[in-house]
Amino acid sequence: MLKPRSLTSLRTYSPRGFLSDAVAGLIVGVIAVPLSIAVAVASGVAPEQGLVTAVVAGVVVALLGGGPVQISGPTGTFVVIAYAIGSQYGYAGLALATAMAGIMLLVMGFARLGRAILYVPYPVVVGFSSGIATVILVSQIGDLLGMSLVGAPPDVPGRIALYVSQLGRIQLLDAVISIVTIVILIGWKYLFKRIPAALAAIVIVTIPVALFDLPAVTINTRFGGIPRGLQWYGLPPVSLEMVQELLVPAFTIALLAALESLFTAVVADGMVGDRHDPNTELTAEGVANCAVVLFGGIPASGAIARTATNVKHGGRTPVAALANALVVFLVMSALAPLAGHIPIAALAAVLSVVAYSMAEWPSFFALARGPKSDMAVLLATFFLTVLVDLSVAIQVGIVLAALLFMRRMSMVSHVTVMRRDEAGRTKVSGRPHADTAIPTRDIPDGVEVYEINGPFFFGAAEKFRNAMLLIERRPKVRVVRMRNVGAIDATGLRLLEDLVSDSDHHRGHFVLCGLREQPERALRKSGLYDRIGAENIVESLDDALARARELVRETR
Repeated sequence: MLKPRSLTSLRTYSPRGFLSDAVAGLIVGVIAVPLSIAVAVASGVAPEQGLVTAVVAGVVVALLGGGPVQISGPTGTFVVIAYAIGSQYGYAGLALATAMAGIMLLVMGFARLGRAILYVPYPVVVGFSSGIATVILVSQIGDLLGMSLVGAPPDVPGRIALYVSQLGRIQLLDAVISIVTIVILIGWKYLFKRIPAALAAIVIVTIPVALFDLPAVTINTRFGGIPRGLQWYGLPPVSLEMVQELLVPAFTIALLAALESLFTAVVADGMVGDRHDPNTELTAEGVANCAVVLFGGIPASGAIARTATNVKHGGRTPVAALANALVVFLVMSALAPLAGHIPIAALAAVLSVVAYSMAEWPSFFALARGPKSDMAVLLATFFLTVLVDLSVAIQVGIVLAALLFMRRMSMVSHVTVMRRDEAGRTKVSGRPHADTAIPTRDIPDGVEVYEINGPFFFGAAEKFRNAMLLIERRPKVRVVRMRNVGAIDATGLRLLEDLVSDSDHHRGHFVLCGLREQPERALRKSGLYDRIGAENIVESLDDALARARELVRETR
């Protein structure tokens, strides 16, 4: 059952707690304004659409989320995919993809996939995080240098080619603004820790531009200003053809939103000593992404920097997230004309610093020096993100990681075969487990013992088949020892079923021993447990060999 934290966090709420939450929400809201505008501009939409997303997603996740301190809104993670969708389908396509992603997140939450989402392999996460950061950095070069290249291609090679061809359009003033902004962003924390660096940088470079009417590219000159308050957009146009074309991009948005939101929630748990409900969080993010499109918003997720800032400044309940949304809304309503003077170069600088921070370069280079298989997944995901497409990168990265997992499972699983040779001695083939001690057992004539060590997945099943091919004559009784099998999949079940069928067909017998919890549960659900018979499923190898002797005597 889904349980929003807003229903439980406020039961013992106090005025002191409200004051702490309000202060934290005010600080986070002030930070969210320039970041939301920067993400929107980089995503190819109007500035107010980023602010709207911060307001609507912030309120929805505060009320429905699975953690007490999560701050949601537009993040740099979505810039690449949002710009690509908007370039091809316009905002209507982006809105539809966002709503579809919201529905997918709802399905994930109701299907209780919250924990499973976090199992996406680390090389894949680092690969596309670093790839997204690289694409964002490249995409901001034009605005950092004041080129005003509206409608630039979404792919990195195309953008670089365009930049090279338009070097003559570089504006010195915008370049200086971007450099000053970056210097402030980097150095501010060493001087003034209480005032957010992003806010300080934007204010410092905007004031002279507004006072002296400097010819820099601003929100006013590019977008005509920022409308006040929320604007109702309604549902985006829907057609079967558009839904089919946007299915993969929408899944990419959903996966990114799930990963970033849940990773943020995990970090927040460590900071406040709490534990979030991942399924409730996914559901809340799904509702948020469906809701933002009604007001012209863009994809949203939990924002790790804003959530961490919230916690550091005393936020402990969803009231802080509501206060953050209120601050952003008040800025939209009262200060929109002033925000129109913000230079685009300053916003590009803010987003570039954010992108550099999200790149995880230390982890990237550490993985690149690690096992070759992990390095291959990392580099494939990274270069596909940068050179091809984020959706393709995620799909290929996950497939490669799955193949890598399959290979590693097959390496850790092995099968040992034990039988009596012509001299009457126990013969062991394969690599026995360290504590097998099979040679001390008396294996009856006509009986073969197969010991499976490790997960009985597709790789181990193939090794099992190969081991059986080495047997010259079919045994009267097959004993399969599974004490070291912690898990079995459909392929393993199918192989056991084939062995039972083969034994039945040739009037042989089949005995299992050492079943653990998951394999036993799987056998019962499949009906194979009853087919084998409880009398042929025993605890120990000694019991299995005793049962095998009985069956051998019965077949004589």
